Amino acid sequence: MGKLLTLEQAKKIRANLKADGKIVVFTNGVFDLLHAGHTSILSKAKALGNILIVGMNSDQSVKAIKGESRPVMDENVRSDMLCALPPVDYVVIFSEKTPEKLLAALKPDIHVKGGDWEGKELPEQKLVESWGGKVKIVQSGESVSTTKLIEEMKRKGGK
Repeated sequence: MGKLLTLEQAKKIRANLKADGKIVVFTNGVFDLLHAGHTSILSKAKALGNILIVGMNSDQSVKAIKGESRPVMDENVRSDMLCALPPVDYVVIFSEKTPEKLLAALKPDIHVKGGDWEGKELPEQKLVESWGGKVKIVQSGESVSTTKLIEEMKRKGGK
C-alpha cells in the first residue's frame, strides 16, 4: 500500500494510529498547480502531529467548485505530486465539494486550514470539535494562489 488510499484503507490506518496514540493531522484542498503556499501549509500541518493525511478534491468536485476550466491537472497527477512531498503521509481523494464526509470518517485530532480562512466561519469546525478535535489555521507565509497563478499565466501568455 502506498500513500494514496481509498477511504476504507484510510479508516483502517486511522484506527491503528489512534490505538497507537498517534496525533493525526488532516488538511484538504484542490492542489492544482502546486505552489509554495501549499508546501508551506503542508509542512506546518505535519509539524502539529505525527501523521498528515491530505484530502484532495476529485476532478469532479473541483469542477463543481472552481468551474469547467479547472482543474488544470487531473487528479492522478495532483495526487502523485502530493504523495511525493515529504510532509504528506497519506492522500485520500474525495468527490464532495467539502471534506465533511471524509473528516467524519477519519476523525483527525487536528484539522488544518490555510490562512485564507482567518476570520471566516469554518464550515467544518463544529463537526471536528464534536469528537474533541481541534481546528488550526496556519499561515503559508506566501501571497500566492492557484487562481492568481492562472490569471498571471493568461496575462503573460495572452490567452
